[in-house]
Amino acid sequence: MLILFCSRVAGATTQPQCHPRDEAVLDSETMTRPWGLSLLLLTIQVALVASTYSAKNTLKVLRPFKSVEISDANMRQCLWFAMQEYNKESEDEYIFLVSQILQAQMQLTEWLMEFMIDVEIARSNCKKPLTNDESCVIEENSILEKRVSCNFLVGALPWNGNFSVLKKECSDTEI
Repeated sequence: MLILFCSRVAGATTQPQCHPRDEAVLDSETMTRPWGLSLLLLTIQVALVASTYSAKNTLKVLRPFKSVEISDANMRQCLWFAMQEYNKESEDEYIFLVSQILQAQMQLTEWLMEFMIDVEIARSNCKKPLTNDESCVIEENSILEKRVSCNFLVGALPWNGNFSVLKKECSDTEI
């Protein structure tokens, strides 16, 4: 491999003098300058990306959490979506249904609507996967009876059909 090494004489106004060499002989000064500059540029890029990322992830709240009616259509869509996700992730072989909506609140941010929904859910008589022709009821007074309290935080753009479970906290409740 042919490598050209160029040098400029201090104070000279002429072009640098280049000499071909068959092998690269690099000293510590030659090695550290490009790496030092590259490291500095990389550090600056990481710092800029990190500051931009944290600024984007801080959503401006336009209206803080406020109670919404249980009959609110957007809240119902978010709860339906949260339950679909819960049943997908659950290792239980049965589908869970909402037995009681305890509280529902909505917050409006600059990017989306956020619904915080507290519910009690219970195991149904329907096994996974659910088919459309099944009529599921909650198991009561049987060995299969199981109840769970959940708090879902669902981000939504309901007019676009976009939903996302932002947070899910569930715990078994005593029967």
